[in-house]
Amino acid sequence: MMIRVLVESAFQTGCLSVESEGLLHQMLATKIYKAEDVAALKRLCDAVRAGKVKREASSNISMEFLTRKK
Repeated sequence: MMIRVLVESAFQTGCLSVESEGLLHQMLATKIYKAEDVAALKRLCDAVRAGKVKREASSNISMEFLTRKK
């Protein structure tokens, strides 16, 4: 559920903060998430790629956590 809360926050603010992105990475590393979480992350990734949500992180590292196989 926390993953979906972070995703919804990014949509509400139009920005994915460095802190939220780090938390998403940590939560995905635990491999304890549901299909709904993966769907929410896909929506977020699509929104970032489309420019609807901006990433606060300045690195060139893409949101690879959304595209790698679970």
